[in-house]
Amino acid sequence: MQLLDAAATAAALPWAPLTQAIADTLADQAAGRVQAPDRWVLPVAPGTSWFLMPAWITPEAGDLAAIKLITYSAQNPARGLPAILGDVMVMRASTGERLLLLDGPTVTARRTAAATLLAAQRLAPNTAGPLLVIGTGVQALSHVQALAAGLGVREVQVIGRTPARAVDFAAELEREAGVQARAATDLPTALADCPLVITATPASAVVLSGQVRDDAFVAAIGAFTPQMIELDPALTRDLAARGRVVLDSPAARHEAGDLIAAGLALDGLPTLGDVLAGPAVPPGGAPVLFKSCGAALWDLAAARCAAASAPQPG
Repeated sequence: MQLLDAAATAAALPWAPLTQAIADTLADQAAGRVQAPDRWVLPVAPGTSWFLMPAWITPEAGDLAAIKLITYSAQNPARGLPAILGDVMVMRASTGERLLLLDGPTVTARRTAAATLLAAQRLAPNTAGPLLVIGTGVQALSHVQALAAGLGVREVQVIGRTPARAVDFAAELEREAGVQARAATDLPTALADCPLVITATPASAVVLSGQVRDDAFVAAIGAFTPQMIELDPALTRDLAARGRVVLDSPAARHEAGDLIAAGLALDGLPTLGDVLAGPAVPPGGAPVLFKSCGAALWDLAAARCAAASAPQPG
């Protein structure tokens, strides 16, 4: 079994192949070749939960299985630790042979951003940017990198916990993502300027309110439990009324705190898989909310992408 650290895991998950792997895995799931049960979330300590996320593809279609075992603690950054710690184990489904052990936080960051990129490529009315990113952590960085690589975004505005943190993160984005970035000083002005909006915060309070552009694509990333929230419920309802809401997976119907708080009827909302399986429809002039809670399916796609470039035991 090959052990890949964070840098090697990132190198094994380039944006274009990873995004294609997500699209392929969704197609395989629609054809009944992939299984991805809902994740288990187990409280192992006050404020800390253990996430177990398995998925696998049939032997004739790829013979691969992956299980992500991570812990999430929102208090960890204050302790000098990442909020997410853990691994993704990649196995041959038919034999159980261990093939790869990937860095869990890196997989989580990159596959989540790649799913957003795929959604934006298919759904965003205006992909040119500028991009407004609310949040200054790992997910915010990975999303800027993904949209810069996949959409050609070159201008980014940042809102952080403090103005100083936003300035520092803007400088980090210029180094790490090759974009022109600056701290935004006023949310309404930033929303008027930016057709692309990402919220990637710890989701302990509303961070996005007001009104977005008619050609906006909003990806809400941070809230992945019914109790978490990033979006003002009034804004969420406005987006649903003026445009459309798309979920990353069916599990978001009972996990998406942003949508639950807004009182939306969730059963009829389409998923990204539904959108990809349907006829290609050019994005219109109405805003889109892509609500992402994460799914084991994305980890399987990352495992497929990484395994394709790694020698496997014979």
